[in-house]
Amino acid sequence: MESKPDTIKVSAFHKEDIFASHANLYVTVKGSSIVSGNEALKKAKEVSQFVEALRRFGLSSESIELQGVRIETASGALLKSSSASYSLKVKAEKLEQLADLLDIVAEQKNAMLERIEWKYPEEAARERGLESAIAKGKAKAERVASSLGVKLLGVYDFIENTFDEGPVPYQAMEMGLKSRAMAPAEPSLNMDIRHSKTIQVHVEIWYRVSPL
Repeated sequence: MESKPDTIKVSAFHKEDIFASHANLYVTVKGSSIVSGNEALKKAKEVSQFVEALRRFGLSSESIELQGVRIETASGALLKSSSASYSLKVKAEKLEQLADLLDIVAEQKNAMLERIEWKYPEEAARERGLESAIAKGKAKAERVASSLGVKLLGVYDFIENTFDEGPVPYQAMEMGLKSRAMAPAEPSLNMDIRHSKTIQVHVEIWYRVSPL
């Protein structure tokens, strides 16, 4: 075990809940024809219908991205009758748009929501957490030093660890979407779209101290 003479060790942590700032929807659209590249957004019938619905809602072209095309064949041979699965990423810049976007997906009989990726202002939260944890650690070290009758001389060693506690599992959202798809006459999804996760920052600080 490493010896650290004339030091005191303190630990401190900061915990903060942050809410998602926006979300990405990953959607698969089954197409009856094969169109490669971004032309699929215009020329693949099922994809273009989905994209047009998104644009009517108000999404920009930059918010809709074709990520891949997978060819599907029944015989193993590529034929004119072959179909394709188109993978799209739809960016919801504002979370208040999310319920309406899920409705649009549910209304497309050839579209399936694969997952939702929640995006958070993590970097700013981590910076705040680090500053808070360091301040707490320093205050604790000053109290300990005062009780021992020594003075803090400087930092000998410092360790930081950051932990994320993830958001609510997506499965609950998927069930809600399926319910909506089976009952299209009902109003928009009744669900909480303020998804959050917890950021924890933990620090361990060894301070050099004056002799007793």
